[in-house]
Amino acid sequence: MREEIKPDVQAFVKAHGRPPGLGIVLVGEDAASHVYVRNKLKAAEDVGFYADCTRMAATSSLDDVLREVERLNRSERHDGILVQSPLPKAMGAGAAQKVFDTIAVGKDVDGFAAESVGLLVQNRPQLVACTPAGVMEMLLREKIQMAGARAVVLGRSDIVGKPMALLLLHQDATVTICHSRTPDLAATCRQADILVAAVGRPGFVTPDFVKPGATVVDVGINDVRDATVAAALFPEGHPRLAAFASKGSLLVGDVHPSVDQVAGALTPVPRGVGPLTITMLMKNTLKAAQMSAAGRHPVS
Repeated sequence: MREEIKPDVQAFVKAHGRPPGLGIVLVGEDAASHVYVRNKLKAAEDVGFYADCTRMAATSSLDDVLREVERLNRSERHDGILVQSPLPKAMGAGAAQKVFDTIAVGKDVDGFAAESVGLLVQNRPQLVACTPAGVMEMLLREKIQMAGARAVVLGRSDIVGKPMALLLLHQDATVTICHSRTPDLAATCRQADILVAAVGRPGFVTPDFVKPGATVVDVGINDVRDATVAAALFPEGHPRLAAFASKGSLLVGDVHPSVDQVAGALTPVPRGVGPLTITMLMKNTLKAAQMSAAGRHPVS
C-alpha cells in the first residue's frame, strides 16, 4: 500500500513544487508514544513526505499544546496535523478532545474531529480514523465478505470502536457494538462472522468468544510485563515465552493466541493492524494535501 502511494506523492510534488507535509506534536516521555512517532516519521520519509515533530515536555500546559496546534493550522508547509495520544494526565480528562477540536478540519489526518466523524456518520467520509480505516483495507483486500455478514465490534471508543462499527455498517454488515455492560458477552461475540476486538485487555477474547471459521481482527496492543499473564497466553516452551524471558516484556493483542484454532482468519500482534494504521495516516496526509491544493474544504 505504501508503494501505491509513492507515485501520487511524486505527482503532487511535480504539480505543486513541494511534498505533502505532516506535523506531529509529541508531549511527554511515554515510551510507546516515542516508538510510534518514530515509526510514523520513518513511514512519512519513506513515501516522500515532509514531516517533522515538535517535542514538548510533560510539564507543558494544555494552552502550550493548543498554541502549537494553531501554529501548524496556519503553516502552509503542513497539510496534516497529528497530536500523539495519550497526553499527560496532568492536562485533564478533556484535554485530548480540546486538541482535536482545535485542529483545522482539513488537516485532521487522525479523523477524530467532530466534523470528520459527522461526515463518516453520513457515509460521506473524507479523513477517517486510521486504525478502523486500516482494518477495512485489510478486509477488502483479503476479500472478506462484509455485505450481509454479522459483525461484532468489541469496544466503543471514539478512536476505534465507533468508527469501526460505522465503516462496517456502510459495507452492509449487520453490526453490534459490545462493551463492559453487555450481558453474556461471549455469546454475543460468538454470533459474529467478523469480530473486531479493541478493549485493551491482553488475551481477553478466548475461543469461547469465536464462531468457528469467523474472521477475527485483533486491534489490541498490550505491553505484558507480568510472567503469570505471559504464561497464561502461551504454552510452556513457546518461542514467545523465551522472548519474554530475555526482554522482560511482550507485546500481545486482545485475542488469546489459542483463537487461531477456531478462527477462519486472525490478524497477528504485533505486525498486524499496527502497520496498517500508519499506512492509513500516510493516505490521509496525501488526501489532505490534495484537498488543500484543490482549495476544497473536506465537506465540499
